[in-house]
Amino acid sequence: MAECSEACLSNCSCFAYAYAGQGCLVWTDRLLNAKLGQSNGGTTAASDGETLYLRLAASEMTRSARSNRRRRAIIGVAIAAGTAAAAAVLVMVALMMRRSRTNNVVQDGGLVAFRYRDLRSATKNFSEKIGEGGFGSVFKGQLRDTDIAVKRLDGSFQGEKQFRAGVSSIGVVRHVNLVKLIGFCCDGDGRFLVYEHMPNRSLNIHLFGQSDGGGGVFLDWSTRYQIAVGVARGLAYLHEGCRDRIIHCDVKPQNILLDVSLRPKIADFGMAKFVGRDFSRALTTMRGTMGYLEPEWISGTPITPKVDVYSYGMVLLELVSGRRNSSGGSWTWTTHADDDQVVDYFPVRASRKLAAGEVRSLLDESLCGEAELKEVERACKVACWCIQEDEAVRPAMGQVVQILEGVLDREMPPLPRLLEAIFAGRPRSVDTSIF
Repeated sequence: MAECSEACLSNCSCFAYAYAGQGCLVWTDRLLNAKLGQSNGGTTAASDGETLYLRLAASEMTRSARSNRRRRAIIGVAIAAGTAAAAAVLVMVALMMRRSRTNNVVQDGGLVAFRYRDLRSATKNFSEKIGEGGFGSVFKGQLRDTDIAVKRLDGSFQGEKQFRAGVSSIGVVRHVNLVKLIGFCCDGDGRFLVYEHMPNRSLNIHLFGQSDGGGGVFLDWSTRYQIAVGVARGLAYLHEGCRDRIIHCDVKPQNILLDVSLRPKIADFGMAKFVGRDFSRALTTMRGTMGYLEPEWISGTPITPKVDVYSYGMVLLELVSGRRNSSGGSWTWTTHADDDQVVDYFPVRASRKLAAGEVRSLLDESLCGEAELKEVERACKVACWCIQEDEAVRPAMGQVVQILEGVLDREMPPLPRLLEAIFAGRPRSVDTSIF
């Protein structure tokens, strides 16, 4: 057999050979079929079942191997592409199934558009009520191990398009001292807002809870002062840091929530007013809470961010005194003049005591005098500037932050003459809740 192979390789004309029973067969001319060919110039038959060896050029062998590799590569790419396509289809199906079970995301502001049944499930059919205001009730809920607060808006409100536009405007507002809006829900006539949950609820529960016999934790002076600074920063951001000025219009302890570290976050933008940077004032109906409204607003004057400054001043005085300013005259003292009882309204009293250097007497009794008097004086000075009847002399919230932080100082404020005129000499039964 080896000799037959060498015989063919040594002959340049040989292109095939076979080893049959009759010996070595070599083809040097055309190979017509596997049985009949020309061997050494003659016709020779190859026995059935014998192996026929063909002689090929090296270039033909390389081309064949390259073709095989190309074919294998094409097959591999096709298999990989098919596998990737199948995986993509499976992922899309899984996402669609998951989306059908959960919620959709609104692109504007990244807010989540919740389905009503999702919120009903998250709040256990709105069973745990944690708050209530003029525009609706608030319920605690849980979504994917995250606590949320769901506000169900009561009454008749704008259409879905207007509601979504308003929600989107508030949704882009982000600040450490503002409650984060997570999403919303439109279900027929129902309107819902979903916020991050504040475990320590609102400031009024802690500030007035002790005297009211309710819950809440004791707020020492350091905590109260940090709350005052935080609220001022949040309002300064709304007035000066947003694309449009946002006037909250309802600054009060009920709308100041506290997180787990008692850090304040301003909430409830249901009455907020957006004012473009090209406008200094906005005409609106009277809104807000009695006791925190500036006097000129009641007359229908177009508003500016200074309405929030006035309300903030009232809240600041509440932080100092621990007394409500809108609860049946709890901010009044009875004094005697010529044997007649007259009313001494706390904001007027605070202004007088501040001028006399007697701010310690204004402190909440529950503090037992434990406070940094320089901070108390600073807070009272800011508050008395904020509640001036002339809004032009009230500081901007950015200035308030600087004063409270000790970066900026102002002279002693004048006595609020309008408040003094309203309450001077009034009988004890006067209703102070209108301011």
